[in-house]
Amino acid sequence: MSENIWESYHTRRTEGNEKVMGQNFTPYKRFYSLDTLCYQEGTIPEKYKELMGLTASLVLRCKDCVLYHIEQSIEAGANREELNEAMNISVVVGGSIVIPELRFALTAIDEYYQIH
Repeated sequence: MSENIWESYHTRRTEGNEKVMGQNFTPYKRFYSLDTLCYQEGTIPEKYKELMGLTASLVLRCKDCVLYHIEQSIEAGANREELNEAMNISVVVGGSIVIPELRFALTAIDEYYQIH
């Protein structure tokens, strides 16, 4: 990956979110609010919720979701070993079809640590 995947992701996410919110459509706003609320600290710590999000994102094969949850997991205190354990669950649940996404995620994690 010659292009910085993180810079590209952040640009895409910012522009996309502006487009969605620019619709001024209440159901979109409600979903965004629900999504934000469900990952906040609660009985289950934020870090573990983000790791769950990463696991689900890998199984669903959503690259932008994977990047989002990698970043949020690390910012919530997850380390590389915790990321690997969470991603391993994705492989077990999703099977071999998750392997390309796992490769992408591992590359993204390496790049994240290189630039931070």
